[in-house]
Amino acid sequence: MTAHGSTPRGAAGPARAPSALRGAARLPGRLRAAWDRPLTAYYVILGASLLITVLGLVMVYSASMIQALRYGLPSTYYFRKQLLAVAIGSALLYTAARMPVRVHRALAYPLLLGSVFLMCLVQVPGIGESVGGNTNWISIGGPFQLQPSEFGKLALVLWGADLLARKGDRGLLVQWKHLLVPLIPVTVLLLGLIMLGGDMGTTMILTAILFGMLWLAGAPTRLFAGVLGGAGALAGLAIVTSPNRMDRLHCIAASDPDNGCWQAVHGIYALASGGWFGSGLGASVEKWGELPEPHTDFIFAVTGEELGLAGTLSVLALFAALGYAGIRVAGRTEDPFVRFAAGGVTTWITAQAVINIGAVLGLLPIAGVPLPLFSYGGSALLPTMFAIGLLISFARSEPAARAALAVRGRNGRNSPSRAMTRTMRRYVSRRPSGER
Repeated sequence: MTAHGSTPRGAAGPARAPSALRGAARLPGRLRAAWDRPLTAYYVILGASLLITVLGLVMVYSASMIQALRYGLPSTYYFRKQLLAVAIGSALLYTAARMPVRVHRALAYPLLLGSVFLMCLVQVPGIGESVGGNTNWISIGGPFQLQPSEFGKLALVLWGADLLARKGDRGLLVQWKHLLVPLIPVTVLLLGLIMLGGDMGTTMILTAILFGMLWLAGAPTRLFAGVLGGAGALAGLAIVTSPNRMDRLHCIAASDPDNGCWQAVHGIYALASGGWFGSGLGASVEKWGELPEPHTDFIFAVTGEELGLAGTLSVLALFAALGYAGIRVAGRTEDPFVRFAAGGVTTWITAQAVINIGAVLGLLPIAGVPLPLFSYGGSALLPTMFAIGLLISFARSEPAARAALAVRGRNGRNSPSRAMTRTMRRYVSRRPSGER
């Protein structure tokens, strides 16, 4: 028997349990509703890219210290150069995010012509420089170098999106010749100039961008398969005719570092020694001369060694969120140029991340491409950050997002604190001049 007004001891349990179950059942719906909000893609793109860049700065500093000291440089040498590139890239990102779509379209042809011109200069003796066996660089003074092929990715995205959008407005994309010409010839020109320098990795990224844009343009399966087959045949020929590329192909899933697969195997060693939570920042063993390119192509391996599985999964989750948000922007817009450009940028960043991480994991051949926004290298970082600015601009330009930003701006202007500030200013202006 219980006291008057008290609740039996077992009565609260059955009431709480159904409530908890109902809350768990509603969770997927709440997450879906949160994802469907107008500004979700905008915040996800901005937040994910910011986190990747900041974590990349930390890992560049950690992975490059020993490399810099080996060359007689200050331990912060590579970090300072990357920090400068991030500062410039942030200005480019902000500029691109604030540009209207018509300005982006106006940049397409100048950027394409400038990229082709610079890629031609790379092949001029005395101007082009070789790095890692590839001649794809131009010295711009002091320790700074420029890789024009990185800007070729951005040029192909903007020019290809503008071309396909204009043809789509005229109803020409239903004809295969208008779908392929001049998109395929110009892409082949870019690929040829890059391959002259021996950069197979960048050609793979450009090919992925081309296929992504053809897919968004509604290329028929027959035509898509034909282009894919032709690209595969050319890639196979390029691999077979190059002993270096054949060696890289043989290093897939290799376990013996003395069999010409030193970098691939030591990348696996670094990941395997990291465990669940890593050995701690700065505590990598492989970066002490065992792992080549620890701060560029294989920075993901050092991340796995120092931050463990938790760190690598966090990086993968950030790239997945960025890619999914880009797909959402491309899928929800009614502007053909925005759809093609957003799809091209998303394909570029996602494909490059997959190729880099796949090579570190031993699932793909080492292609020599950096991890976007994460690896050391200003030439790769600057156009990528501009491309992120494009995605942010497109996410802001959605009608629902514009309306949400306008409402938020009005609420900010009419907030109580702002209203109080205006009232106090009016009061001060009406006071006599001698009043304190």
